[in-house]
Amino acid sequence: MDRVRRISEEIVAKYPGLFGTDYEQNKEQLNKVAMVHSKMLRNKIAGYITKMNGKVEVEEAPEQQPQAE
Repeated sequence: MDRVRRISEEIVAKYPGLFGTDYEQNKEQLNKVAMVHSKMLRNKIAGYITKMNGKVEVEEAPEQQPQAE
């Protein structure tokens, strides 16, 4: 498992509900809860968290079936 994925999953598990699907807000929240020295690593972690949360929303969304008339 690569470093970005492992760190992202650990942070989301430790702080559930803190992150959402907005990348910019996730970067700000990540700065508050973790000390990431590398800007590139921080951006990758925030991006992966955003991607994870986007997939969760898609899976939880009710599927809309077109109505037959």
